[in-house]
Amino acid sequence: MKIAWRHLASQTQTLGTLGRVALGALRPHGPVTRPALPGPWRRATLAPRDPALVRAFVTWAGGDPGAYRGVVPATLVPQWGFPLAAEAMRGLGYPLLGVLNAGCRLERRGSLDLRRPLEVAARLVSVDDNGARAVITVEVLTGTADAPDQVRALFRAMVRLGGAGRAGGRRPPVLVPLGARELSYGRLDANAGAAFAVLTGDLNPIHWLKPWARASGFGSVILHGFGTLARAHEALVRGVAAGDPEALSGLDVRFVAPLVLPASVGTYQSVREVSVGVAPGGPAYLTGRFAVRGEALDPEVF
Repeated sequence: MKIAWRHLASQTQTLGTLGRVALGALRPHGPVTRPALPGPWRRATLAPRDPALVRAFVTWAGGDPGAYRGVVPATLVPQWGFPLAAEAMRGLGYPLLGVLNAGCRLERRGSLDLRRPLEVAARLVSVDDNGARAVITVEVLTGTADAPDQVRALFRAMVRLGGAGRAGGRRPPVLVPLGARELSYGRLDANAGAAFAVLTGDLNPIHWLKPWARASGFGSVILHGFGTLARAHEALVRGVAAGDPEALSGLDVRFVAPLVLPASVGTYQSVREVSVGVAPGGPAYLTGRFAVRGEALDPEVF
């Protein structure tokens, strides 16, 4: 998969945030704090997204750039949402350099105009700490000055803590439902994570640097959870929404297993459930539910 390095020029905000997180990781961590929830809103006004970046992102995800003419895809939200989300998590006392994306809920209430600056707000909404891991949820709202809150996202981040945690033992793997309909199937090469990193600014080395990924406990580099989500979304656009991204109103997913690259995977639909895996009945990398125009998205799956 070709890596469009020129798009790194659009990632100064995200790269600056990652740099601050990395520097913070070099300092001793303070005690874990219990802030009042929900936390305060962090807000920012951002320049319009680069049309060439948007086209490259949609193409990477397997979508049709023509379906997003003049519109920013909601699945690009980590590109502008991660920096404010990281700010919302600062001060909790967790080692944020070890954060893994655990899932995301996307609710699309309208379109994001590609020509307009983005108004973005983020706040911490919950922290679930069982001693072995902490799941941190941040709400991110995105819109424009005259059309606020067009996209609502809940980012779920997991930090492994190494404690004993709750009893219950190892959970069985999540499976793609038997009988699920295949919407797409394709090969992701070893560069897929690096290509997605350049498009979003999420340059966590577990996605593009093999020795780092192996030192982190993976056999090779792994795809970003949001990359898996973006590809599943485009498969739903083609296979369920007749090519119209506006027809999908919501998507709520968990990233249940690392997708080690390279890999051949498919997206599967069963009624309003979506999964990414190798085949029905086999282990899943992503699982969740979706809603179409006129439907309400089910309560959170996490």
